Amino acid sequence: MKIDLFIPCFIDQFYPQTAFNVIKVLKKAGLTVAYNPNQTCCGQVAFKSGNIEGAKKLGEKFLNDFSGNSPIVGPTASCVAYVKNHFQELFYNTSNHLRFKKLIPNIFEFSEFLVHQIRFTDFEADFPHKVTYHDSCSNLQGLGLSKEARQLLKNVKNLELIEMQKTDLCCGFGGIFSLKNEPISIALTQRKVENALETGAEYIVSTDLSCLMGIESYIRKNELPIKVIHLADVLASGW
Repeated sequence: MKIDLFIPCFIDQFYPQTAFNVIKVLKKAGLTVAYNPNQTCCGQVAFKSGNIEGAKKLGEKFLNDFSGNSPIVGPTASCVAYVKNHFQELFYNTSNHLRFKKLIPNIFEFSEFLVHQIRFTDFEADFPHKVTYHDSCSNLQGLGLSKEARQLLKNVKNLELIEMQKTDLCCGFGGIFSLKNEPISIALTQRKVENALETGAEYIVSTDLSCLMGIESYIRKNELPIKVIHLADVLASGW
């Protein structure tokens, strides 16, 4: 099966190795991975900033960049959830109506695609560390996903998954939210990291690198003994 890979702009700029590991994992699952180098931003930041016209322009570009019939797979829940849940607001009853209607059921978050679409859950990965899992708001509320990443993690050799308290609580990032509401954002991130530290885990794992980016900045600033890692980086370990 051929898939079209959707790499959000911030992963392209700040976490390129994770993008390469996503490709590595998808190929391990027997997929042919196509990447359109013309892709840029899905428009989520513009939309959440109130720049609807800018969001429409970026959204139309997204429709052009992913105009094929192959499934679209993205490694960050927030961007996938944005496309699924908000393109209708941008393009309903417009010239792009049929295009967005065709695309929405064809775009998948990384763990969702592995578990439900191709049912490939064991990558023979080896990650000898204690980890705890962060449920992002986009995964839980935007896509209705929670068990998929955990199922994949449980098949990783030598990995110990320890659940933190209140794993479904927001980490405080939220993109623009963290800029407009900095004190609240920091308090939420602090609570999330403290819950993770209580588990004794060495890593916080998530499918949403936007969350991990915010959590990582807090960890580094406060020199805390824990790291962050994307699910794809775990699944690509040891082989």
